[in-house]
Amino acid sequence: MRTLTDLIVEQGLLKELDPSKIETISGCGKNAVFEAGAYIQKEGDPADHFYLVRAGKASLETFIPGRGNVIFKTLSEGDLVGVSWLVPPYRSSFDARALEECRAIEFDANCLRQHCEADHDLGYALLMKFVPVILDRMRSARLQILDVYGPDGDG
Repeated sequence: MRTLTDLIVEQGLLKELDPSKIETISGCGKNAVFEAGAYIQKEGDPADHFYLVRAGKASLETFIPGRGNVIFKTLSEGDLVGVSWLVPPYRSSFDARALEECRAIEFDANCLRQHCEADHDLGYALLMKFVPVILDRMRSARLQILDVYGPDGDG
């Protein structure tokens, strides 16, 4: 039977970390399932958890006046949902919704922040994994804004 640590390593994002650090991270995790249409997180909610998608698809969405919620990024296996747990005030920046049944590993952000505070090497290693994800999200959101407010948009 595969352990949570095995599942984390299989997703690839964290597999290069030292095995003891992966064990620490897995101690803050558990399996989660979201049915199609279910919100994984809502913008402005406390960022107490983040997720590593194991199977299925999820969307990152933002509200645009006059257009409603707009998907700016689709996530699938190996992707992270919820990067706001790293930076105070620890509030979700976007809505995330399961587009189909979504299986994920749910991590307790408070647990992991405590481990990062006690082990700065772990904190740095996670930061180096999350910063590229944050930059990618910023680029995706920017492209969506350009699409909405560009010459062909309604804005």
